[in-house]
Amino acid sequence: MAQSAIITMMERAARKAAPRLRRDFNEVSQLQVSRKGPSDFVSNADHAAEQTIVENLQQARPGWGFLLEEGEEIPADPGEPRFIIDPLDGTTNFLHGIPHFAISIAVEHHGQIIAGLIYQPLTDESFWAERGRGAWLHASRLRVSGRRELGEAVFATGIPFRGHGDHHEFEAILRRVAPEVAGVRRFGSAALDLAWVAAGRYDGYWERGLQPWDVAAGILLVREAGGFVSDYRGGEKMIERREIIAGNDNLHSRLHRLVAEAIR
Repeated sequence: MAQSAIITMMERAARKAAPRLRRDFNEVSQLQVSRKGPSDFVSNADHAAEQTIVENLQQARPGWGFLLEEGEEIPADPGEPRFIIDPLDGTTNFLHGIPHFAISIAVEHHGQIIAGLIYQPLTDESFWAERGRGAWLHASRLRVSGRRELGEAVFATGIPFRGHGDHHEFEAILRRVAPEVAGVRRFGSAALDLAWVAAGRYDGYWERGLQPWDVAAGILLVREAGGFVSDYRGGEKMIERREIIAGNDNLHSRLHRLVAEAIR
């Protein structure tokens, strides 16, 4: 399927930011890094990528709003959509020379995510979706995994780290999930985790403590690839509650049951 003007615009902005990210990734030891909080770092590359993306999108869609990880929120003109942007999801990976990070851009209108793009600069993979038009990797249609058995499934998650998250809750969930499945992975980018669920590389995913820019594009990708996404209670408040479970129709319900049993 041909990309719409919105997706083309988003991908163009991401690709404009990508060369600087690739260059700085190859010189990661020389980056000037400032602390943003316990074990939470932000690099010059992060800010530069966000600035490039915002400038390109503002030129293409003046009047649209922005919800940004690194910058302040920019209100939209009345009735206009807003972009939700993470210019570098997987910052810790980036700063340690681990080649697993992405740019995530979503469009929200009237409370609904209507378009999303997750771009991996090092592999040149562009995952994108529009509401009602499916999910795609470049020009190839994406479908969630068809696996039905937990014992054959590989799930992704995020592990709480110093100063962040509920370690006891995570350990309880992992104790409940791990014995039932073929594997659990933690690669360090929520955006790519969701893109990989949409692509069928992972069979499912769960995590708590995420921000809107971490998951907005990925939620749409999974759903447009035929998957299910919910909060830990099985509802629709993933962003409000900062928690998410994703998977195909069968494994989503079974993963949700395991998570619910662990935290009740």
